[in-house]
Amino acid sequence: MKITFLGGGNMANALIGGMIKQGFSAAAIQSIEPYEEARLRLTGSFGIRCTPEVDASALNCEVLVLSVKPQQMKEALAPMAGKLTNQLVVSIAAGIRLPDIGRWLGNYSRLVRAMPNTPALIGAGVTGLYAAPAVSAQERQAAERVLSAVGSTLWVDDEAMIDAVTAISGSGPAYVFLFIEALRDAALELGFTPAAAERLALDTFLGSAKLAHQSTDDVAVLRQRVTSKGGTTEQALLSLERDQVKAAVSRAVRAAQARGRELGEILGKD
Repeated sequence: MKITFLGGGNMANALIGGMIKQGFSAAAIQSIEPYEEARLRLTGSFGIRCTPEVDASALNCEVLVLSVKPQQMKEALAPMAGKLTNQLVVSIAAGIRLPDIGRWLGNYSRLVRAMPNTPALIGAGVTGLYAAPAVSAQERQAAERVLSAVGSTLWVDDEAMIDAVTAISGSGPAYVFLFIEALRDAALELGFTPAAAERLALDTFLGSAKLAHQSTDDVAVLRQRVTSKGGTTEQALLSLERDQVKAAVSRAVRAAQARGRELGEILGKD
C-alpha cells in the first residue's frame, strides 16, 4: 500500500513513525511538504521521499492523508482538484467536513475523516473515524490500518459525531493535563517540593488510568472502592460535588463540540 501525506507536521511524523515501526516500508511512504526544514526532518528521520509540491509520483498512491492545517486545506488541495482517480483520501484536519473536502477536490467522494489526539505522538492515541458512503469496506480497513499505527480507533456512523469525538478525545488531553496541573499545584500548597509534587500528581494519574483500563469494573465502581464512608476521599469528593465539577466538565465538552461545528461552517465557506 502506497501512502502519501499532504503536510509533514507533528501528527504526520507520528503516523509515519508508527507505521514504519509496524512494518510499513519507508519506500512506500512519501510526503508533499513545501517547507525545506520539514522535508529534511522527514527524510532524515524516516528515509521517505519528500517533494515540495504535488507531482505525478506524489499522486501515485492508494491512500492520501491530508495533514495540513485546517486554515490551509482549501489552498493546499487546489493543485489536486480533478486529478484523483481511485485514491482513498483520509483527512486528519480538525473541523473540515468531508463535503467541503470533496468539493475542493473536484467533487471527489472516496473520503474518510479522522480525529486523532496528541498522545498519538507516543503511540498512545485514540482516533475517531467516519467514512463517506462511497468508501468500501476494504478502504475502511486501509484507513484504520494507518491510524491504528498510533493507537486505538473508533468508527462513528454520522460525521456530526466527529465533533463529539473532538470534544471528548481530541481536546481531552488538555482536560487531563489541567487536572494533573491542579493536583500538582495543590501538592505544592501542602508543602511538597516541585519534583515531589510533579511525581505524586503524574504517577497517581498514570496508575489510576492503567487500573481503570485493565479492570473489568466500571470506573464508578472503582471510585466507590476508594471512597470509605466518613474518610478523607469522601470529604474531597463532597467538596468537588459542591463545586459541580462533573457538570462543569459536561459543559466544557459541549462548548468544545459547539465550537467544532462552528469551525466546520467557517472553514467550509467558499
